[in-house]
Amino acid sequence: MSLTKTFLVLVVLIVCGASAFAGGYQLNEHGARAMAMGGAYVAQASDGSAIYFNPAGLAFQSGFKVMLGTTIIMPSATFKPTTSTKGSTTTPYTTETKMVDQTFTPINAYITYALNNGLVVGVGVFNGYGLGSEWPIDWDGRQMSVKADLMTWYINPTVAYKFSDQFSVGAGISYVSGSVKMKLRATTISNLFSTPLPTPSAKDGTVALDGTGNAINWNIGIMYKPTADLSIGVSYRSLTKIDFSGTATFTDMAMLGGGNFPPVGTLPNFFPGGTGKTTLPLPSNLFAGIAYNITKDFTVEADFQYVGWSAYDQLLLDVPVGPSVTLPAALGGSKLGPYQGPSTSPKNWEDAYLIRVGGEYRMDKLALRAGFIYDKTPEPDAAVEPMLPDANRVEATVGFGYDISKSVNISATYQFISFSDRNASISYKTALPVVVSPATVINGAYSNSANLFGVNVGLNF
Repeated sequence: MSLTKTFLVLVVLIVCGASAFAGGYQLNEHGARAMAMGGAYVAQASDGSAIYFNPAGLAFQSGFKVMLGTTIIMPSATFKPTTSTKGSTTTPYTTETKMVDQTFTPINAYITYALNNGLVVGVGVFNGYGLGSEWPIDWDGRQMSVKADLMTWYINPTVAYKFSDQFSVGAGISYVSGSVKMKLRATTISNLFSTPLPTPSAKDGTVALDGTGNAINWNIGIMYKPTADLSIGVSYRSLTKIDFSGTATFTDMAMLGGGNFPPVGTLPNFFPGGTGKTTLPLPSNLFAGIAYNITKDFTVEADFQYVGWSAYDQLLLDVPVGPSVTLPAALGGSKLGPYQGPSTSPKNWEDAYLIRVGGEYRMDKLALRAGFIYDKTPEPDAAVEPMLPDANRVEATVGFGYDISKSVNISATYQFISFSDRNASISYKTALPVVVSPATVINGAYSNSANLFGVNVGLNF
């Protein structure tokens, strides 16, 4: 009885945790010019990406402008084990596992139009959160995660007003649409009633989750220019709680039964899945920055970004209550279950911050840019997992802009992200949790990095 129940509770908790992997997957690359300056842009915000960084920056722009771009993101992660523990036995472990190579291409698109009365209107479309992870299907951590993908789309109409040549405000509201997909492997058994212990299946089953959701978000900003060479910007984007609804499916689950007893049914019968609902926080962001023109051709900026990840303290998964299972009369005929129902998973993430510095040097039609970022992870040590092996990051950026003509310009950038190594462990079992044989726990560390390439084309009418 406890064997089956323990397994099904485990699956519920895994699905619950996996559906919330959005934490730590915030995207800040929403324009190649800003990206090249390390994202230190809230006090300048002098192109269409002001819709994201600081909507007040739109008020100092003129004309009708279109800006289109993308960022090519190529992450890399490796789990490097040190020891393996099973029961009281600890031995060296040397098999490294590299995450499957993936490429992501979040987009950004902005249209802005300046009226003659100090008012500027615009709309932006960008991916505020996204990316994912994928590990080999049969790696040692497969029962924790194999694949996870998240994508959110922000449609952000914005308005800005310039009160004077020194001061402006801006505000916007966003419709946010998101989707999440995940897959992991699950231990299963082929014979529940074999003695003295149930018989493990030869291979794991597969659990998959596919969900979608939407929400509303808002952002505001101010910009103050006390002198012609000094600019101060502050902006805020609100916490968004996005409601996801998804379907869990189970494949390759073995038959329970065997011996002198008839089959009780397949694991999907015990845990039929169905529609699950959960609410995920996309955290608030507070940006503050100062930009200064050292010369008429050389501008530097320093920014501070504070991210409210503490909103991700727990995750409640609301799933339908599943059926009970009745044992054969020879085993007493008692009912087991229900095994499926609502579940809560603690997360306890912490508020985090980013420090950004960057600069731009202009030479006629060409502009050279560079920047540096320190990004503190919100993920506590106890929460590190292969679905999201996050860590503190240092990031370096370089790029350029070029005016092809008075109406057309292009910006391009390269960004390298280096993560600190993060100690963690993975585990797996070859039978269900209640079986006497303990799980194998592999201790080690994640080593991560990423290469990013951004490009934008601007059109001025």
